[in-house]
Amino acid sequence: MNFAEIIGHPAQIETLRVALAKNRLHHAYLFAGPEGVGKRTLALALVKAVHCTEMGSDSCGECVNCARIRDGNHPDVRLIEPLMGKKEISIQQIREIERQLNFRSFSGGKKIAILNPATLMNLSAQNALLKTLEEPPQESLLILIAPTAGGLLPTLRSRCLRLSFAPLKRELLFSYLLSKKGVKQEEAEFLSAMAVGSLGTALKIDSKELREKRHNWMELLSSLKAGDYRAAIAAAEALAHSRDDALKFLEWAESWYRDLLIHAISQDSAGLINRDMLARIEDESPNVKLEHILSSMAQTVDAAAEIQRNLNRRMVIENLLLKVVGER
Repeated sequence: MNFAEIIGHPAQIETLRVALAKNRLHHAYLFAGPEGVGKRTLALALVKAVHCTEMGSDSCGECVNCARIRDGNHPDVRLIEPLMGKKEISIQQIREIERQLNFRSFSGGKKIAILNPATLMNLSAQNALLKTLEEPPQESLLILIAPTAGGLLPTLRSRCLRLSFAPLKRELLFSYLLSKKGVKQEEAEFLSAMAVGSLGTALKIDSKELREKRHNWMELLSSLKAGDYRAAIAAAEALAHSRDDALKFLEWAESWYRDLLIHAISQDSAGLINRDMLARIEDESPNVKLEHILSSMAQTVDAAAEIQRNLNRRMVIENLLLKVVGER
């Protein structure tokens, strides 16, 4: 995929196009934003544009370099992720990429490394990378991809040019699913709402399974009564069984609290994510205190960030639900 084919993010694409055309790319970029909105896709599009032999400020997708990058075997491009079975990007991986960046380019272009997600570097790895950012090898380019910049050292962030990515507009997702993927209108409306601006999420959603899970999650949250700490602990144990499910629950819970807040303030259903649950939202929103909803939303976001940093997910969700029942 080249720049022209990417969905959304025109300002970020134009920034990279101009830098590329003027041969003024920064030595290190930080692409920060929600999962699935196109950060990795844009990083690979930039890498292709840097190495493409046919075009100047974009990629052709057909030349040898573009094909090698697409297939993941270009000798001057490295994608750094946690190794199989590991939860972190280790200092050994960073030291190896530092060594490779100092080699002469095989193709005559830049040596490039993409770290995804960069927030999974442990502290030692981040400190090791900092030395490379302070004294970057000639003709090298580092691209750090992260859901949030908060998990990275401030000194590391300050040495990268940051491009921030927002969720894609619902209308953009709906149009793409309808016209490019042949999804039926009702299903496209549901998927574009549930994806919360993430094209990657929209393409992966099993709508039948998600509808069932959302119903169960809604019943669980609604059933938690004020001061019922035992029920909160039991619910946390069930929700923490799987890391992926725990994160999906927290993502949905944030959308649920958001919908309650919007409806409590405006009684408007147009901007709701969980539109198919409107009857339940109308029933519950008049009975909630706005400060409690805001607090629950913030705590849900914090809980998801903590699980992303590999904290004990049962304890994280337990703390969240204990606060929820304590504030009711």
